[in-house]
Amino acid sequence: MKDSQEYKAKKAFFEKVITLYGRNVVLEVLQDESITIHKLHMANSNKTDGSIKKILLLAQKRGIEITKHDKAALSRISKNAKQDQGVAVDIISKTYQDAKEIANLKEYRLIALDGIHNPQNLGMIIRSCAAGNVDGIILPKKNSAKISPLVVKASAGTLFKIPIYFCERLEDVLREQSDADIYALSSHAKETIYTVKEKKKSIYVLGNESEGVSPEVEKICNTTLSIPMNRGVESLNVAITAALIAFML
Repeated sequence: MKDSQEYKAKKAFFEKVITLYGRNVVLEVLQDESITIHKLHMANSNKTDGSIKKILLLAQKRGIEITKHDKAALSRISKNAKQDQGVAVDIISKTYQDAKEIANLKEYRLIALDGIHNPQNLGMIIRSCAAGNVDGIILPKKNSAKISPLVVKASAGTLFKIPIYFCERLEDVLREQSDADIYALSSHAKETIYTVKEKKKSIYVLGNESEGVSPEVEKICNTTLSIPMNRGVESLNVAITAALIAFML
């Protein structure tokens, strides 16, 4: 029983860990003392000069655990052997939470992402939501862009400023929010974002860059909404759509 509880606690802890890689990104993370770091991973082959020397000095100054690996082991941690540059860092973010935590919110305005694959789009969506009137983002682990250095760069330092609720499948999370108004954004919808009368709990679902909201997810939504277009323009980039919603609310 004790072993089972320890395993569950350990699993829950590591689900909240975000692993980033690349020398410039790791250096920026280490320089930001507001970010809690679990562990720094280094390749044995790194030469201790230049940026590597700065990374090691910052880690030692902050008392961060440093673990060294061979290249193969480090690539399994970073999941990007071509771009990790022999460095990865595990971050513990208070804003990166299990989607089960949504049940504890009395009121919310959330944006849910369905099949967003472009990391730059994801980063820009995070930035717009952090700046606007959104309480959080629902981000599935499957069929979605992962939190990566490209996302960090595109978010322009806002990644840790807004709750990001992770889940395995978006459909499961949406089904659990039975008391919320759930809107799918669609260019074909007759009702527009300007006619919405919100409840205390609202979720706006943004779909894949080319195919939109998936049929499986759309079935769970209460209704579909469009953004009125002029001059024959058919649709907007998903990050622009997120910005419009974030500042409309």
